Amino acid sequence: MRNYTITTFILLGLTDDPELQVLIFIFLCLTYTMSVTGNLTIITLTFVDSHLKTPMYFFLKNFSFLEISFTTACVPRYLYTIATGDNIITYNACVIQVFFTDLCAVTEFFLLATMSYDGYVAICKPLHYVATMSSRVCQRLVFCSWVAGLLVIISPLSLGLNLEFCDSNVVDHFLCDASPLLKISCSDTWFMEQTVFICAVLTLILTLMCVILSYMYIMKTILGFPSAQQRRKAFSTCSSYMTVVSITYGTCMFIYMNPTAKEEVTTNKVASLLISSISPTLNPFIYTLRNKQVKKAFNDSIKRIASLFKK
Repeated sequence: MRNYTITTFILLGLTDDPELQVLIFIFLCLTYTMSVTGNLTIITLTFVDSHLKTPMYFFLKNFSFLEISFTTACVPRYLYTIATGDNIITYNACVIQVFFTDLCAVTEFFLLATMSYDGYVAICKPLHYVATMSSRVCQRLVFCSWVAGLLVIISPLSLGLNLEFCDSNVVDHFLCDASPLLKISCSDTWFMEQTVFICAVLTLILTLMCVILSYMYIMKTILGFPSAQQRRKAFSTCSSYMTVVSITYGTCMFIYMNPTAKEEVTTNKVASLLISSISPTLNPFIYTLRNKQVKKAFNDSIKRIASLFKK
């Protein structure tokens, strides 16, 4: 987004109604606090509890870090805008926000695909699990997820840095995002629009195919378990992950693959708000409420902290 004549952008936000802004501010404060607290709790527990030092929780820890990073790149700036009335963002700050929100969002999809592979190995190849999902392999898979996310966004971002903004600097959104910025650019944006769309669709399709294939094999293996109790336990473990996948992929597909949503600015903004606030808030609770190990680790940590105060 090379800038020839415009050095700042004006973010319109979600609404001009003061009463609605107060409600949105309270809502975002609550969801952001819950999101950061919940995800930080998961990260802390995976560090302090020896029972959670497994590949699954290693990936979950990194997923929680991604959620915190993503929501922090989106929400605090809008809270500041509502609180102060200052809806002006500099060109450089806008570019930085686009970079971090896109990087975290895309990396999250590759990490979800990696987590599905971990589940496949754990259930379908249990005898080879320790050797296959070693500490070094897990670290490399997380690193590759970040690199893949970076590679996906490099092309659109490079094209975006060459855009000119000369007619308008009013961004009809509560954050700097590719779609509203393209609408106000006075450059020819056709090629970049196609690039953004192709990168988004390829990322969604490739990672979703990995998730679907992994869980097809997982379901086939689970259904072959002789014990009903084993099947229930395995399905319970998978259900948390599948809930998170459904929320993440469902909202993103709605934005990028629904023609109506592409035209309706309000719909896009609301969907972006849900992705940046609701999903990061729900995910840690989805994992903890359905996971006995995490709940046990949490209770043990609370007991240890309580015992320290008693002394």
